[in-house]
Amino acid sequence: MVHSAYDSFQLLSDCPTKIDAVESYGSKLLLGCSDGSLKIYAPDPSCSDRSPPSDYLLQAQDLRREPYVLERNVAGFSRRPLISMEVLESRELLLSLSESIAFHRLPSLETNAVITKAKGANVYSWDDRRGFLCFARQKKVCIFRHDGGRGFVDMKEYGVPDVVKSMSWCGENICLGIRKEYMILNATNGALSEVFPSGRLAPPLVISLPSGELLLGKENIGVFVDQNGKLLHEGRICWSEAPAQVVIQNPYGIALLPRYVEIRSLRDPYPLIQTVVLRNARHLGQSNNAVIVALDNSVYGLFPVPVGAQIVQLTASGNFDEALALCKLLPPEDASHRAAKEGSIHIRYAHYLFDNGSYEEAMEHFLASQIDITYVLSLYPSIILPKTTLIPEPEKLMDISLDASYLSRASSGLSDDMEISPLPQHLESDENAALESKKMSHNTLMALIKFLQKKRYSVIEKATAEGTEEVVLDVVGDNFASFDSSRFKKSTKGRGNISIGSGAREMAAILDTALLQALLLTGQSSAVLDLLKGLNYCDMKICEEILQKGNHYAALLELYKCNSMHREALKLLYQLIEESKSNQSIAELTQKFKPESIIEYLKPLCGTDPMLVLECSMLVLESCPTQTIELYLSGNIPADLVNSYLKQHAPSMQAKYLELMLAMNENGISGNLQNEMVQIYLSEVLDWYADLNAQEQWDEKAYSSTRKKLLSALGSISGYNPEALLKRLPPEALYEERALLLGKMNQHELALSLYVHKLHVPELALAYCDRVYESVVHQPSVKSSGNIYLTLLQIYLNPRRTTKNFEKRITNIVSPLNTSIPKVVPGTSVKAKVGRANKKIASIEGAEEMRVSQSSTDSSRSDGDVDESSEEGGSAIMLDEILDLLSRRWDRLNGAQALKLLPRETKLQNLLPFLGPLLRKSSEAYRNLSVIKSLRQCENLQVKDELYNQRKTVVKITGDSLCSLCNKKIGTSVFAVYPNGKTLVHFVCFRDSQSMKAVAKGSPLRRR
Repeated sequence: MVHSAYDSFQLLSDCPTKIDAVESYGSKLLLGCSDGSLKIYAPDPSCSDRSPPSDYLLQAQDLRREPYVLERNVAGFSRRPLISMEVLESRELLLSLSESIAFHRLPSLETNAVITKAKGANVYSWDDRRGFLCFARQKKVCIFRHDGGRGFVDMKEYGVPDVVKSMSWCGENICLGIRKEYMILNATNGALSEVFPSGRLAPPLVISLPSGELLLGKENIGVFVDQNGKLLHEGRICWSEAPAQVVIQNPYGIALLPRYVEIRSLRDPYPLIQTVVLRNARHLGQSNNAVIVALDNSVYGLFPVPVGAQIVQLTASGNFDEALALCKLLPPEDASHRAAKEGSIHIRYAHYLFDNGSYEEAMEHFLASQIDITYVLSLYPSIILPKTTLIPEPEKLMDISLDASYLSRASSGLSDDMEISPLPQHLESDENAALESKKMSHNTLMALIKFLQKKRYSVIEKATAEGTEEVVLDVVGDNFASFDSSRFKKSTKGRGNISIGSGAREMAAILDTALLQALLLTGQSSAVLDLLKGLNYCDMKICEEILQKGNHYAALLELYKCNSMHREALKLLYQLIEESKSNQSIAELTQKFKPESIIEYLKPLCGTDPMLVLECSMLVLESCPTQTIELYLSGNIPADLVNSYLKQHAPSMQAKYLELMLAMNENGISGNLQNEMVQIYLSEVLDWYADLNAQEQWDEKAYSSTRKKLLSALGSISGYNPEALLKRLPPEALYEERALLLGKMNQHELALSLYVHKLHVPELALAYCDRVYESVVHQPSVKSSGNIYLTLLQIYLNPRRTTKNFEKRITNIVSPLNTSIPKVVPGTSVKAKVGRANKKIASIEGAEEMRVSQSSTDSSRSDGDVDESSEEGGSAIMLDEILDLLSRRWDRLNGAQALKLLPRETKLQNLLPFLGPLLRKSSEAYRNLSVIKSLRQCENLQVKDELYNQRKTVVKITGDSLCSLCNKKIGTSVFAVYPNGKTLVHFVCFRDSQSMKAVAKGSPLRRR
């Protein structure tokens, strides 16, 4: 016997006749005897008087554990001995089966109905929900329905293969136990379906379960089936012998065996709970609060032991599963008591499983007990936990067990000897060490990991909610004086330092710290990384020390990162990289930690801490310059900040950064940065020039890579300051740079003079004119973009005059005293240009003895120190360059102005490449414009013709034509036609309507 589930009590022992049937009604016993009488027994009044009044009221509807005495004897209740009877409490009827089925009104026992068709019936089944009765006689099954009054309605009758021994309703069907097998009868259409054969020795037995399923007996085995007869997989009940009757009283099944009554649990594997020795027991009945066992002349009552007492018994004997199952039967109104009892049982069960090596199952019960995490972690002394107020002391653990004991005693009323004793203290010395090694084994740690992971979601959620609450309170500025002020202390750095009053975050810190250690001890490094990469509350100090000792550098980096300790993380990462370079570390470090690792770490910090990014990127700037600069660019760090930092700490990388910045987004780089980049290029070029000039190896046409970058930058960007750059240029070198700078200042004449007279490269001059022309050709505000070519033409016509005071003019431009810089804008007025051109023509016409030099490209004499008259008299026209310019850019020049500038001695034959296409274009333009003019004239004529046709509208007046205003015929009266050509009115009507409109417009409207 596992425990005492029922207490046996003899209710009566002196029944004068043999008992054939037994039933209870309230607190009374109904006995059907072999002489056909019905004897009613009630509790002995002498004993009942000693019961308190409150208990009496509670027990009025239940059997009492008291001696029963005869209260009433109904002789001749049935002609033959009763086979069985049943009290229908919902209808206050007593159903009895004898020679037929009869219904008597309770408690008067007045006959309500007798079903004569049931004569010879040997078994019946009552469906109380629908009021349906089915019974079997011979090989037929009949179904009746109670009409709610004193009668029954005959519903249906079906034939069956053999005599029915047992039957029961199962939903809409009826389960029949015939002589050889079980069958399901469809009560609607009478269809039969076989279930399985019944036993050979014991008769079939059909028992209905509270869930609606069935328990079918086969010898000493009880088989579970559903309402359709399909086998269920809940196992089998194995009785000690084949039962004659079975009563279901949740959570037990009580079977009547030949020598005793057997009680088994209805939970798989259906263990034996108790046996009650009652020899010659013949009948088994059920009441509200007990099971009735009838012998030949006596009746016993099996009264269930209180659930609380059973739980204590089971717990004390180590049957924790049964104890937990019984906890579900505790009253729902006492939910807190039930939860406390279940928790204490789970804790006991978990300790039992843990001590016997079932670690995962033990953790499942710890989880179900809702015990504090620190209680479970106290089983693992080697795991270091943060020092907080949440770790329970041994006395507190003792209190938990004592509370559970108190709850158990309160519900059961049993002695303290059956209750749970306090937890044992730790063993000493060697035993303690052995236990410690056992608790730190791989299996125990894996069970702990699963336990912590299951608890983690709710704990982290509470900790996060607590942190959010504090942030909201800080923003609102409300202190909420009703709360403890220590509750709202903020952590100072990261998530590792948990404030003392933060209960949820303290628990989260304990959990995550223990979980990290357990994962490391089981070799799950990847799981540690996943833990640290997500939201966690690992204790910084403890975890840092553990990870350092175990050389778990990747996890340590993540720990620093999640606690915003980026400087420490980058310092460690740099050390690992240096060790990898010096071959002092293992091969794994060489693969994991490279300079690029620092760049990857810094990427997320660009938006939050740009100064830290700049400071720490200096560690890898030399080894990974391109990746580092790309980090600055991709991280959207302010360019001015990066430039100033590089200028101070890494000047050699400043230009490269600006180059990449400009390449990525030309419009995104400010003018200051553009000027900075050009200044850097110029400084390098000037150093290069100084070195070559000192060696007397300077060549104006020599180009270094930096000089090429400088020239490209001067020509492509516009954010620099050309005046400042001009001041830095040497006077006798870098003419091409000077020309570009003068061009940016709109000093086109000086720039072109440098290309022609200093560099002696007319192609560069022509390219310069093309750039200026293309930059202004699309601007509608500039009237003439071809004047730049006329400027170049003037330089070619009189080389010496255009270079007069050349150096002086440049000196004036770059002088700091000159605040207003004269500029030659290509879009100046035509009148001023024509005036300068006429003056030039006059000067050219005055030189009658001018001779055209064929070697006009030699203009080095323009730099000589001669007076103005000698320069004008000895100037040579650069005829070849003039003709080349006219032939190549004829379409961009004003032909008339160009011809005016040319000397009279110029041969027309030389001007054919210029005049030919120019005249062709002019004639073509004239022809095209003439055609356009003719087309527009034709279009004008067509419009006029259409207008005349529209004015030739014909209106036909007939005798049926009506005025649209007065609806009278037009006749021969003067009429008017509306513009649509269809609406006709009398002229008089039209005039009157117009005058009415004029009056209406002139009179003021009244506002109501």
